[in-house]
This record gives sequence, structure tokens and C-alpha cells, in this order.
Amino acid sequence: MNVRSFRLSDYMPTSQLLKASLSEECCEKTLDAFARQLSLDGELVLVAEQQDTAGESMIVGLVIGTIDRNSGYYYRLAVHPDYRNQGVGRALVSGMEQKFQQRNVKQIMIAADEHTEVVLPWFETLGYGSKDVSRSLQQLRIVTG
Repeated sequence: MNVRSFRLSDYMPTSQLLKASLSEECCEKTLDAFARQLSLDGELVLVAEQQDTAGESMIVGLVIGTIDRNSGYYYRLAVHPDYRNQGVGRALVSGMEQKFQQRNVKQIMIAADEHTEVVLPWFETLGYGSKDVSRSLQQLRIVTG
């Protein structure tokens, strides 16, 4: 598996990944924030790619990060259902954590909403606790525009 920065040619496969991984409502919100983040700082969007059985590279995961008021936020993490529980999410979070550390953010937070509540226990396994969760997403530029 390879984790790398988003490229413009990734837009269609990542959009398809979001549709396959998220509810319809969550996908719509995420696509809007995704577009805003790409216009602000595309380096904070990472993809995980893996070779399929034919040897073709395919995108199996995506993390959208953002920096707001000198804090780094994991806005959305999506892993294709066929590739869950294989370390894809962990690799994406690790890659984004490195990006945040390179930018010297004061803290790293998980942007939580009704769509991400279910993954909070998973983030706990990575060492994130309740103090690392922000539920005030309306303050984020990628959400409010």
C-alpha cells in the first residue's frame, strides 16, 4: 500500500470511493468540504492506493485534513468497504499526522459529527481521546465556505 498526496487525476476515483464508503448525506457534505480543502491546501488530502489482482493501482482510502486556527483536523476518513481492517485507515492517519507535525500545528483534533461518531472508538485505539475531539465543525473553513 502507498499513501500519497492527492493528485487532480484522483478526483473521479476518490469521488467513487466516497460514494462507496459513506452514506449519501455524508458523501454530499464531504464532497463540498473536499472541494474547499483542495482549493485551500491540496497537500492535506491523502490517498491510499493498492494494487488490485490485475496489478493496476487503485485508490482504497482517503483522508481529508485541514488546518484552522493553527490546529490540525482529521475532517473525514474513508476506506473502501472491501479494504477495511487491513491497516488502510491507520496508514492514512499516520500520513496526515506527519503532515500536521511538519506544519507545526499546536494540536491535532478529530472533527466529529453525526457521521464520524462511529469511528471515534477506532481513533482511541490510535491514542486519541475525548480531549482530541471537536464537535464544533461549523467553525471550520472547509465546512462553512
